[in-house]
Amino acid sequence: IIPADFQYQDTYFVVAHFHYVLVTGAVFGIIAAVYYWIPKWTGVMYDERLAQVHFWCSLVSVNMLFFPMHFVGLAGMPRRIPDYALQFADLNAFMSIGGFLFGLSQLLFLWGVVRCMRGIGDKATDRVWEGAQGLEWEVPSPAPYHTFETPPVVK
Repeated sequence: IIPADFQYQDTYFVVAHFHYVLVTGAVFGIIAAVYYWIPKWTGVMYDERLAQVHFWCSLVSVNMLFFPMHFVGLAGMPRRIPDYALQFADLNAFMSIGGFLFGLSQLLFLWGVVRCMRGIGDKATDRVWEGAQGLEWEVPSPAPYHTFETPPVVK
């Protein structure tokens, strides 16, 4: 849509949209994959309470960071400018707080991963998740280096 493109071009609306898609789509997906596989990788279940705190802190802070960018972009805040108009100062401060909180919440994630790598927590079963199917769930947790001495029969 040409009128919308004209208004959005080189504004923070573009930055907001891109990062909302990238962070919430890709980064949250990668984090979810780590939570799914880390019991199999380490043989230890992660601390679920810590994971829940990490999720909620990440979700709230990423929305504090990227959601207001849509509004400042529609209000005309340009990107790639070293100094912005004073009218954007309050929302920029709010977004900065969200960014720092998002970064700090990733330290919770890192701490949870380190705990699993150090073996702190409950031992994971071979089939960590209910209904887990496939060859990877037939071996002990953590999976041995030489998983199968003979090739398994796949039906």
